[in-house]
Amino acid sequence: MYKTYSFAFKEQALVKVYSRGERTIESVADELNLKVATLKIWMKRKMKLDRSEQIVETKEKRPQDWRVEEQLLALQESFGLTGEALNAWCREKGLFPHHLTAWRNAFCAEQKTGVEARENKSGIRELKDENDQLKRELRRKEKALAEAAALLVLQKKFRALWEDEEK
Repeated sequence: MYKTYSFAFKEQALVKVYSRGERTIESVADELNLKVATLKIWMKRKMKLDRSEQIVETKEKRPQDWRVEEQLLALQESFGLTGEALNAWCREKGLFPHHLTAWRNAFCAEQKTGVEARENKSGIRELKDENDQLKRELRRKEKALAEAAALLVLQKKFRALWEDEEK
């Protein structure tokens, strides 16, 4: 007859097997009134499950796979940690302290470029306004110069006419 065991029982049995010390798997199986093959199957399944979880965790924990929001959250969580506390936190998250430093520098550089871009935009706007003002002033002065030149030509012609009439 096929016997089913609860998940909790299987977990407890595996804990006993893994913490058996010098004892054999057979002695643990006898103590739990299980077949050795059943216990070994559970151990294999647990190993497979652990490996697949480990692979998933390592895939998720690669620093280049972290989204910007996650990087910012990690920087906030690790802020103020130094030395061994920072190293322990990094080990827990699957990171190295140099990843945090690189992310912090990237955020600071982005912020600086954002501020510089705004300053550049306002500076460019000021330069454009100044350029437009100078163009208007140049047009006004060119008109005044043309008018002065026309007046000088007329004055010259007028004098020439008067001199001809006096003679």
